[in-house]
Amino acid sequence: MYELEGKIIKVVGPVVVAEGLKGARIWDTVLVGELELFGEIIGLEKNLATIEVYEDTTDLKVGEKVVSLKKPLTVELGPGMLSSIFDGLQRSLIEIKNKHGDFVERGVKINKLPRDKTWEFIPTVKKNDVVERGQAIGYVMEFGFKHKILSNLNGKVTRIEKGKFKVEDTVAVINKKEQKLYQEWPIKIPRPVKEKIEFHDPLVTGQRIIDTLFPVAKGGICCTPGAFGTGKTVLEHAITMHADADVIIFVGCGERGNEMCDLITTLFESNDQKIKKLMEKTILIANTSNMPVIARKTSIFTGITIGEYFRDQGYNVLLLADSISRWAEALREVSGRLKEIPGEEGYPVYLQSEMAKFYERAGRVKTHDDIGSLTLITSISPPGGDFSEPVTQSALRVTKVFWGLDTDLAYRRHFPSINWLISYSLYTKILDKWYEKKLSKEWILLRNKTLELLKRENELERIVRIVGISNLPLIDRLVLEVTRLIREEFLQQNAFHLIDSYCSLKKQFEMLKSIMTFYDLGIKAFEKNISIEKILNIPAKQKLIQMKFTGKEEFSDVRKAIEKELKA
Repeated sequence: MYELEGKIIKVVGPVVVAEGLKGARIWDTVLVGELELFGEIIGLEKNLATIEVYEDTTDLKVGEKVVSLKKPLTVELGPGMLSSIFDGLQRSLIEIKNKHGDFVERGVKINKLPRDKTWEFIPTVKKNDVVERGQAIGYVMEFGFKHKILSNLNGKVTRIEKGKFKVEDTVAVINKKEQKLYQEWPIKIPRPVKEKIEFHDPLVTGQRIIDTLFPVAKGGICCTPGAFGTGKTVLEHAITMHADADVIIFVGCGERGNEMCDLITTLFESNDQKIKKLMEKTILIANTSNMPVIARKTSIFTGITIGEYFRDQGYNVLLLADSISRWAEALREVSGRLKEIPGEEGYPVYLQSEMAKFYERAGRVKTHDDIGSLTLITSISPPGGDFSEPVTQSALRVTKVFWGLDTDLAYRRHFPSINWLISYSLYTKILDKWYEKKLSKEWILLRNKTLELLKRENELERIVRIVGISNLPLIDRLVLEVTRLIREEFLQQNAFHLIDSYCSLKKQFEMLKSIMTFYDLGIKAFEKNISIEKILNIPAKQKLIQMKFTGKEEFSDVRKAIEKELKA
C-alpha cells in the first residue's frame, strides 16, 4: 500500500501533471497510471506535481492514479553488474528478454541485480574493527575480478561472516545496522571522495594519433564532436576494445540500435579469448534512439554512478557516452514541454550547468584504501558538423581534451578522422614526465616536431594549389613527403585490422622515430647535394610503409637501412 497517491490532471507528451501528492519532494520517483510507468518529480507548485515519465505515455488518461515511492531515482551497486546490458533505468535487458520477450514492454518491473545468484564473500575486516564509509570490508570474485564490498556505514563491526550469500543477504552488522552485498545510491548525487588528486598517467588507447599527439589522462574528460559519417562510434568502439582500463562502461545514449548491436555482437559472441576477457570487465547501458527520449537523461547518470562505485574500489574506470547531443535533445524536449524560456537553438538556458554536473564527476581520487580514477570520453553529434552549436561549445568549456572529427578526412577514408590542426589536449604537459620515464626523453621532441611539420604541410598545401608542387623549393618537397608518411602510415589506423587496430606505446615511439630519422638524414643528404628524387625514392622507405602492419616492436633495423642508403 502506497502512502502518497494522487491522480493525473494533464498529459503533455512525456510530461505529466498530477495533483494530490501531498508531502512529495523534488526528485522523488513515482509510478504513473494503471501500467505504473516509471517517472520522476521535477517540479512542485502548491498541490501540483510536474513529472517526467521515462516510458511511453501513449494511452495515459486524466484521472489515472500516481503513487510516490518517496525516494529518488537510484541504482543498485553490487555484484552482478559486470558483463551486463542495462537500459537507462538499470533494468537488465537480458532478463527482460528471457522473461518478457524481445521487446521492452511498458511498466515492466525487474530486479536491477540478480537476486538468485550466490557469491563467495571473503571478509577483509574483523569483528570489533572500526570502519569508515567507503572502506572495503571484504570482496567477492566476479569473472576473476576482485569486486570489493564497500561499507555504507561508519562505526564498529559487531558481526561479519564469511560464506556464500545472495546480494540481499546481510554479511555484516556495523553500528547496529545491517550491511548487505549491495547498496543503493541516487544517480543525481555524486558519490563522496576523500580527496581529488593530480593526474599522473595517460589512458593508453592504442590509437596513435590520440596517445602520441592528444592524450587523455586517467581521470580526465574528453569530447569528440563530429558530423554524421566521421567515425565517432567506430572510434569509441576501438577505444572500448583496447583502452587500459580496469572497468569499461559504454553508454549508448540515443544512438542507432545497430551500432549497439555491433558492439554487443563483438563482445558477447566472439570466440576470441582476449575479447571474452574484455567482456567480463565491461558494462553496457543501451538507451537507443527507438527508446523513450526522456530515458536518455537517466542513462548517462546511471552510467557515471556505476563508474564512481568502481572508482571508489580503487580501479581505473573508463566511461564512454555516445552521444551527449542526444541527451541534450532530451533536455530540450522537456524544457519545451514545460514552456520554459528557450536559450540558443531551443536548448534550455541551464544546458551548461547540467552538462557540468555530469563532466565534473570525473577525476582521479584518493579512496580509503587506494587510488582510483573515472575517465569520461563523450561523443557529440553537431548538426552539419558545426562546432559552434551550443552542445559542443558547452562541452568545450568543461572538457580538457578535444578530438575534432573532420568531414574531409572521413571523405578521404582517413580514420580516425581527428583533425590534428584543431584538436588539442590540456593534459600533455602533465603527462610528459610519465612519457619520458616510461619511453624516452625523445618523446616530447618527436611529438612537437611532428606537430610542427603537420602545420608546415598545411601552409605548403595552400602554396601548391597556386604554383604547383614542381615549383616548390626542393627542401619543401621533402617536408611534404615526410608529412605524407606521418599522415598515411602513422596517424591513419585501421580499426578492423588484426594488427593495426592496436598500437603499443613502444611501437608508436619506434614508428615515429623511424619516420623522423628519414627526415633528419634526408636533410643532411640534401645539404650534400644529393638529388631530392634519390632521397625520396630510397628502397628503405618502403619499410616505413609496412611498419604499422607488423607486430614487431623493434624498428632499429629500419633506421639502420635508411641511414645506410642515405649515406651511400
